[in-house]
Amino acid sequence: MLNTPTTLTNTELIDLWLHGKSKNTVDGYRRYAERFFSHVNKPLSDCTLMDFQLWVMTLHCSDNSKRVAVGAIKSLFSFAKQLGVVSANLGILIKSPKAKNRLAERILTQEEVQLLINSTTNGRDRTLVRLLYFAGLRVSELCSLKWRDLKARGDGGQITVFGKGDKTRTVLVGAGIWRSINELKNYAKHDDPVFVSAKGGHLCRSMVFHIVKNAANRALIEGNVSPHWLRHSHASHSLDRGAPIHLLQKTLGHSSVAITEMYLHARPTDSSGLYLPDDDE
Repeated sequence: MLNTPTTLTNTELIDLWLHGKSKNTVDGYRRYAERFFSHVNKPLSDCTLMDFQLWVMTLHCSDNSKRVAVGAIKSLFSFAKQLGVVSANLGILIKSPKAKNRLAERILTQEEVQLLINSTTNGRDRTLVRLLYFAGLRVSELCSLKWRDLKARGDGGQITVFGKGDKTRTVLVGAGIWRSINELKNYAKHDDPVFVSAKGGHLCRSMVFHIVKNAANRALIEGNVSPHWLRHSHASHSLDRGAPIHLLQKTLGHSSVAITEMYLHARPTDSSGLYLPDDDE
């Protein structure tokens, strides 16, 4: 017998809420929801605004992490209201914490990108880092690539990417990176992974993070460098070199050009202060 909305357990509600979302979203949101329910120790239908507020006060993490955690539970309340589990969406009464935009800190210079690439220890890892940068891929998109997703296009190639929001897009790459990718193929078949783990399957996300972080350490690049920094750098450097913003939006798979525009604000090319006289000149 199927449970009605009012008799759903917290676990069943979480499963329904997360159905169809990406693996990364499922992992993160489930963790936040389980922590929330562990704190309140009651069904969502019995939760009060004070329960939500007190839980937020227990979050001892960075502002960015707190904003994501609060956003997850606000999403859960919104879903529960649509499903009829709760009579009111308490989430709309909770303001998400503000966090400083640190995007500019996560954009490498072109020299740092080259140092990072040169600091890898083998051909596979070098190609992996280059592809993250030149194609602007998310780490999950890179890990899931199969040889059937790659097609030659002139001297270069095209990569079919299945990305965030279950959307498919095509990314073009130049001749240099295309040659590097194909040097990894050997006798691989269509359904074999492009980047292979030690066990013969797809390389996992954690290993890609490990590869990038170790290369950054060897290159003496400060900060908690991650694969996503290469995606940020791709966006910023492309715009610096004149790439149209709508083309960048399509390449990165952003749902809106407004998201892509954040790179213009992170690395502006002009500022009013530059028009003022400098006494030291």
